[in-house]
Amino acid sequence: MTNDTKYKIIAFDLDGTLVDDNKELLPSTLSSVMEIQRMGIKVVLATGRPTYGSKVLAQKLQLPEYGGYVISYNGGKITSCADGHILARHTIPLELIPQVKKIVDEERMVLLTYRRNEIITEQPDHPLVQTESWVNGGMPITGVEDLVADVTKEPFKMAVLGEAEEVRSIKAKLEQRFGGALNFFISHENFLEIAPYKVDKGSALDFLLRDLEIKHEELIAVGDNYNDLGMLEIAGLGVAMANASEAIKRTADYVTTSNTTNGIQRLINKFILYPEPVDRSVDVEALNALTRGTLMEALGIKCTLLEEGYVEATMPVDRRTRQPMGILHGGASLALAETLAGYGSTYLLKPDEIQVGMQVSGNHIKAAHEGDVVQAKARIIHRGKSTHVWNIDIYTEMGQLVATVRVVNSILRRR
Repeated sequence: MTNDTKYKIIAFDLDGTLVDDNKELLPSTLSSVMEIQRMGIKVVLATGRPTYGSKVLAQKLQLPEYGGYVISYNGGKITSCADGHILARHTIPLELIPQVKKIVDEERMVLLTYRRNEIITEQPDHPLVQTESWVNGGMPITGVEDLVADVTKEPFKMAVLGEAEEVRSIKAKLEQRFGGALNFFISHENFLEIAPYKVDKGSALDFLLRDLEIKHEELIAVGDNYNDLGMLEIAGLGVAMANASEAIKRTADYVTTSNTTNGIQRLINKFILYPEPVDRSVDVEALNALTRGTLMEALGIKCTLLEEGYVEATMPVDRRTRQPMGILHGGASLALAETLAGYGSTYLLKPDEIQVGMQVSGNHIKAAHEGDVVQAKARIIHRGKSTHVWNIDIYTEMGQLVATVRVVNSILRRR
């Protein structure tokens, strides 16, 4: 089976996303993920879990056979499943551990970390520590008397466990103290993850994409919680589960059903296996008819071509657009450029988006005289989730450059 979609790689968060509430793969999830791998799409497990906690799922999904990847410890470690090669690793400096532990002890909360294939903590019997072991497939727990003394190798990640209100409170305190040295994520209301500075799933995926020479627009990222925010923001298609936090849903391009109701199968069917055909053809005559009574009609602007990322239009130099001395008015050139950028961005919008002009700047190169008809050509040079940047060149009928204009459009969600 071949991959006829534009997507080449898909990254899944695990808990609350790829697995159900019992930490198991739904049959529909397993079959869907296997099918896209047979198409040649790479699969990445991007999780806050240690690498140990991802092994069973990686094996069930046959990631070693299909050349998948595991991003563990919230981006601290990237592993190739095909050969076990570690592509990147980031760790917490040992000298910060006593300082973190001091604050955690003052708040009477639980601190743990990971060493190879075991959990290290001073409170091995705490229920939340036991839950962490269960989440990670029965990962062994080693109780120690002095965590600081026992951890002699820089860890990939640490975690603070407690009641939801306590977790939120200590996150604020730790961020104030270590904001420029460590990263903090609440991946569950009882679980605060501590990662090396500037390490998160988004930065790890960005590194992997560059290593694989895959574009961001060819990535789908799927998640449900705050530690997934970075990877949804960089993905060509960011997907939130129905059980996701509201912040994740607002960031996502699409919200699928929940992790217990075939949400993964639904998104894979919709965007990869059985995508709905989209008619992107544009009748420019119909488009021009819509401009009656507007500034575009007043200036004589006519769209002649509208495609994905490219627009052309014409405008006469006459009494409507000229200066008193008979040459094209610079303001008319800017209006022409903004019109093309607006058409182009509108063509690219999703159904729940609108575009608003944010900035325009132009350089006037040569005069166009009354009687001429100028032609403008617009090309998109940046297509982000929140902004589109267009470059518009305006020419005389003889092909001489009149002006070059840069337009920035803001992309907003409908309310």
